[in-house]
Amino acid sequence: MFLNSLREGGYILFARHAEATIGRDLPNLSFYDCATQRNLSDRGRSQAFTYGEELRRLNIPVNYPVITSPFCRNIETAQLAFGEQNFQIDPFLVETYRLSGTLNAWEQASILNQLDAVLETQPSPGRNTVIIGHSLPRGVGFGRIPNMGTVIVRPFGQGNGYEIIARLSLPTLSNLDN
Repeated sequence: MFLNSLREGGYILFARHAEATIGRDLPNLSFYDCATQRNLSDRGRSQAFTYGEELRRLNIPVNYPVITSPFCRNIETAQLAFGEQNFQIDPFLVETYRLSGTLNAWEQASILNQLDAVLETQPSPGRNTVIIGHSLPRGVGFGRIPNMGTVIVRPFGQGNGYEIIARLSLPTLSNLDN
């Protein structure tokens, strides 16, 4: 069964950050100033906490530190789900955020090639890599991801591709053992 496979490890769980406040990041966005960014809503904080609790309840092993985008909403999602110190910022994930903007075909292809390399990287044996990233635009990469939704990826190793196993919403994740 799918849940048993996750318990054995070897997957990448690419999760979108939890629900953020309505609006847009400010034009003068600074990763050092959360006031210039959309941040988690109260509901988002609850979603993030629940996400971590569900992975632990389902006995899905996680490789620490989890990887997160430098946006405050991503860092807070990682902290609430996995603990204050159990995350590592990956600046590349800002590039995946940029896919929702206006890019030329070369820039988009370059970012998607880099993302492919990340998704081909096999986790430590017996563990799953968790990445707290961003949704992608419809039709780009694996596309839209709901708040705290997760794309489950089976990596085949550098240069060998990967397979998308499942797309799970937070409620679907919570019901995997039913």
